[in-house]
Amino acid sequence: MALKDVVSGTRNEAGIAAVLTVLKRDLGEKFQTGQSFREQHAHTTTYLTTQLPDGVAFVETADDVKTVVKACAEHKVPVIPFGTGSSLEGQVNAPSGGISIDFSRMNRIIEVNAEDLDVTVEPGVNREQLNTYLRDTGLFFPIDPGANASIGGMASTRASGTNAVRYGTMKDNVLAVTAVTANGEEIRTGRRARKSSAGYDLTRLFVGAEGTLGVLTSVTLRLQGIPEKIAGGVCTFETIKAACDAVIMTIQIGIPVARIELLDEVQIRACNAYSGLGYEEKPTLFVEFHGTEETTALQSQQFAEIVAEFGSTDFKWTGDAQERNKLWKARHDAYWASRALAPHLDGLSTDVCVPISRLADCVVETQRDIMENNMLAPIVGHAGDGNFHVLVLFDGKDPDSVAKTEAFVARLNRRALSMDGTCTGEHGVGQGKMSFLEEEAGPALDTMRAIKRSLDPDNIFNPGKLFRL
Repeated sequence: MALKDVVSGTRNEAGIAAVLTVLKRDLGEKFQTGQSFREQHAHTTTYLTTQLPDGVAFVETADDVKTVVKACAEHKVPVIPFGTGSSLEGQVNAPSGGISIDFSRMNRIIEVNAEDLDVTVEPGVNREQLNTYLRDTGLFFPIDPGANASIGGMASTRASGTNAVRYGTMKDNVLAVTAVTANGEEIRTGRRARKSSAGYDLTRLFVGAEGTLGVLTSVTLRLQGIPEKIAGGVCTFETIKAACDAVIMTIQIGIPVARIELLDEVQIRACNAYSGLGYEEKPTLFVEFHGTEETTALQSQQFAEIVAEFGSTDFKWTGDAQERNKLWKARHDAYWASRALAPHLDGLSTDVCVPISRLADCVVETQRDIMENNMLAPIVGHAGDGNFHVLVLFDGKDPDSVAKTEAFVARLNRRALSMDGTCTGEHGVGQGKMSFLEEEAGPALDTMRAIKRSLDPDNIFNPGKLFRL
């Protein structure tokens, strides 16, 4: 996170005025310019400075999206896609003004192909809505970031979640998208076939682009069958290193764990208080297995043997759905639980990801950094793929506290990069991690810029994100 990267861009005042007139005429009540609407569409869940758009288009169809993009392209005015606003790195800010496209009304599930295990949805569909709709089909969509994010936003930030160790991330689960490009026309990046060698992989280009190459109008997703049996468990360790080493061994041996989450002692204290749990305040693993009655029992037994080697003596296993749901509800509420530790402070959630073999090193060094600097910063991670989060609680009104926090985040990112990791496992870059992407990508950033200039020559799609041209 770096406040220095949240800068104002050049405003095209004449173009903005022209676009406001056009969209008021063409969209009617679906286009709003009131202060409250604009403020709602510039907020972030961080302390980053808000930068308001000049208007908000509540699109309902792909044709509405085309109308907005064509008007903005003609007058060279920025377009900023908006899903649910749960972004963590300033992705929905409008540094050069422009038009925010709100997808909350484009929330239809277009087509379910149960036999092919795929579904096509509009970008405003959120993950909980999708899985509720799919329940009767015996299928589900496994990607589950902590927020109830929109599918469009999840695709745009290449999101992940607790199930990634078994089911992958958004890049593994998006088969195709449709997107409105700079000429105002809609393209389809792929078909529903599970593999193809037909030309460039445009789907992967748009997944993770954070709205900088075009505006998504639909997303086709892989689905999974709901497992016959789901079992979960929890175990504690004396040290965070022992917990991490147990995760590494579990992955290396090849136990097909579905979810394996790491919570440090501070995070456990927060979850106990917020979610009514009663676990010891020690480094803890939450784990889940998917399969049959026989396979989940076997996997749980194998896991129990591994954690015992690393000093855990209290592995608690359950196949009870209510107990398991309580456990994972607590995990998904970890952000709010952490905020409740110090409600008077601001919270900055940041993440990094390292090769699984370096997870213990990175987490231990990070925890030492937190302690040496007397910070309140719980750690929670998708430990199965080397990704972990730190929620720093700090005083956003105190410049010294902000500077201390930013210095910590910089050290964390560079620590991950030094271990051949990445500055962001799933939060994306937005504005907050532009400097660290530059360090991570090196000369490859010039290639990204070339792609951006080719597909968006006037820089209208979410400008001021990922990198500066």
